[in-house]
Amino acid sequence: MAQRSQKTGLILLSMALGLLMASLDNTIVSACINRVIEDIGGFEQFNWVFTAYMLAATSTMLIFGKLSDLFGRKRFYLIGIGLFLIGSALCGMAGNIQQLIWFRILQGIGSGSVFPISFSIIFTLFNDPKQAAKLSGVMGAVFGLSSVAGPQIGTLISDQLSWRWCFYVNLPIGLASFLVLLIALKESRAERKPKIDYWGALLLIVSTVSLMLALELGGKDYAWGSWQIVGLFVLAALGTAAFLFVESRAEEPMLPLPIFRSRLVLGTSILCFCQGVIMFSAITYLPIYAVAVLGRANSNGILTPMMASLICGAILSGFLAGLFKFRTIMFVNMALGVVAAILLMSMTPSTPFWQVIGIMILLGVGVVGPLMSLAQNAVAMSVDPKYIGISSSVVGFWRNIGGIMGASVMAVLVNDSLKSSAVEAGEKFSIPRDQVAQIANPENVIRAADKLPPDLLAFLRDAIGSAINHGFVLALGVTIFGALVALTVGGAKLQARPKDGEQPSVSHIA
Repeated sequence: MAQRSQKTGLILLSMALGLLMASLDNTIVSACINRVIEDIGGFEQFNWVFTAYMLAATSTMLIFGKLSDLFGRKRFYLIGIGLFLIGSALCGMAGNIQQLIWFRILQGIGSGSVFPISFSIIFTLFNDPKQAAKLSGVMGAVFGLSSVAGPQIGTLISDQLSWRWCFYVNLPIGLASFLVLLIALKESRAERKPKIDYWGALLLIVSTVSLMLALELGGKDYAWGSWQIVGLFVLAALGTAAFLFVESRAEEPMLPLPIFRSRLVLGTSILCFCQGVIMFSAITYLPIYAVAVLGRANSNGILTPMMASLICGAILSGFLAGLFKFRTIMFVNMALGVVAAILLMSMTPSTPFWQVIGIMILLGVGVVGPLMSLAQNAVAMSVDPKYIGISSSVVGFWRNIGGIMGASVMAVLVNDSLKSSAVEAGEKFSIPRDQVAQIANPENVIRAADKLPPDLLAFLRDAIGSAINHGFVLALGVTIFGALVALTVGGAKLQARPKDGEQPSVSHIA
């Protein structure tokens, strides 16, 4: 028994290290990107360092989840860790920005395996759902911890060593996770050889990447009405339609559509989408608000409280899941989101910073954090055990899609408001027409704050603040919708999952 407990601890350590490595990567990279540009150039393309990673991770997440259900979770977790480590080593050796972007794609593919399979291994190993819920809460907290520590670690490493070590640091962490799981976890083998839904996988990648590219490029590189963006949306729509058609007829569909007949699975998926909208909108625009509107020297002080409290929210919801119905916790979660959205819409340049910090803590502990673990538990409990892998993938997939869509839609709302303010500023302060479009750009206001006349600076800060306030109407609408959806998920409470004798591979401790 002691040996079994020891190996369980080792497996959990492996999962935690893998999640830490994959989630730490984006925040570390964001802190060292300036050093990357100074060394190998590529300022015009640096956004793709992040976009490529997100595209690869999101588009492969469901595929890895399904393959882990068919062929074993250990195998594809190790494959994912291996790809991530190879990508990390290559990123550290990149000689130009184009190479770095391609190597980030390889990292992202590996990440698409690590996130969902980590949770599915936990749900497979622990028969007690309450214990699994608590542990998944801890794993969700690992994500929050990496978000808090990432920028500081990235800055320290890039200053003291080199930006390349921001990638090399993944190697010992990932290797430890790989070796521990390789030794401690054993899996039984499936007697039959399942068929792989190749067409479903291809169409899933095409539709997901097309949608995410359209949202990422629209309004920035190309106008929303341009043939490039319209074409990507059309391709995404056609790809989705074809994907649904193929999945409804496949013997082993990449995404088993019947799982969405469960009100809890469908409702949780929608809530994860809503969570992504809120989280990414806040992460994108609150740092701008802190520096451009509140006049803070940097943005670290505004995101750190949210990410730190996210840890508490993730752990807390893991314990509350054993006491209350999913519906109750989810509704309270979204109701607090409504409160947070109203407070975000009410901020002004004169709002005390401690009040802003309070809103960040509310977002972390009450809105974003709880669903990090609660959603995994709700979906895993509602599906056949043979779909545990795909169920864990569904949660992360919809969160990422919601995040990118939320940030894109909010950008439209904010930029539209800023255009009107720029015209007003031009008329009020006699600014030349060729400079009007630039004057209300938050980046320009941040850089030239000490060079602008005080009355113009005050006007622009108020305009940027009002525009971001207006953008958070999206968060308000999404959280109200989420609260209504939460009421429809049924009265399910955390309980043991049904057993299935046909599960193709079973994880157990050696």
